Amino acid sequence: MALKITLVRSLIGRPETQRKTVRSLGLRKLNSFSILPDDPTIRGQIHKVEHLVKVEEVADEGKVALDK
Repeated sequence: MALKITLVRSLIGRPETQRKTVRSLGLRKLNSFSILPDDPTIRGQIHKVEHLVKVEEVADEGKVALDK
């Protein structure tokens, strides 16, 4: 199973650690998304910025990270 992670809230005024976490998930602009594997490392990063992102489970067909 893979996760589709979409940035839905702005990073303006957020701490630098949250900005770096969002960037490490492959997200740049608002409504950009990445498809990443479902593993504990990614889940931990999502937990740190869960108020900024939307997460959906998708099939494993596209394992490559995508940017919108």
